[in-house]
Amino acid sequence: MSHFPCCTTATLKGKQNLFLIGMTATGKSTVGKLVAKTLGYDFVDSDTVIEERAGAAISWIFEIEGEQKFRERETAVLRELTAMDNIVLATGGGAVLRQQNRRMLQTHGWVACLTSPLEVLAKRVEQSTTRPLLQDVAPLKRLKEMQSKRMPLYDGIADRTFDTLGMTTQETAREITDWFCSKAP
Repeated sequence: MSHFPCCTTATLKGKQNLFLIGMTATGKSTVGKLVAKTLGYDFVDSDTVIEERAGAAISWIFEIEGEQKFRERETAVLRELTAMDNIVLATGGGAVLRQQNRRMLQTHGWVACLTSPLEVLAKRVEQSTTRPLLQDVAPLKRLKEMQSKRMPLYDGIADRTFDTLGMTTQETAREITDWFCSKAP
């Protein structure tokens, strides 16, 4: 049960989890940790779980096993995590690419999508070596390609979208927490 007074099993209409989706570098993990702390929930990052179980970085998994095998690992982890209660889950940006993943997220929790302009995201990832789909490419161009494919999928399952532009992580976390707790009947 949550430590946050407004969020009880009864007030959340049976959906006790919060799942964060969105493009890479929108702040899902950073914001998710703050929201989880406020709610008294466990925070889980699906990419971190995948890395821990594989004993390797996601970039290595992509390089050695390929994206298909990574997506299989991701689906298995999401199946397990979405079955838990009282968690805030930050998903990888591509988690929505598989229909079964989208269905699990929609069925087992409230889904919040974090967005930010692609130019901002490109700036955030330009020095990153941990995002395999953005290596050896112009980040903005690749992000545009990814967004055109993923945004309709995000929109299709999100209960609400939060634009993080101009907001601090604390402000974003507070807005998401307030929304999540407003799900009372």
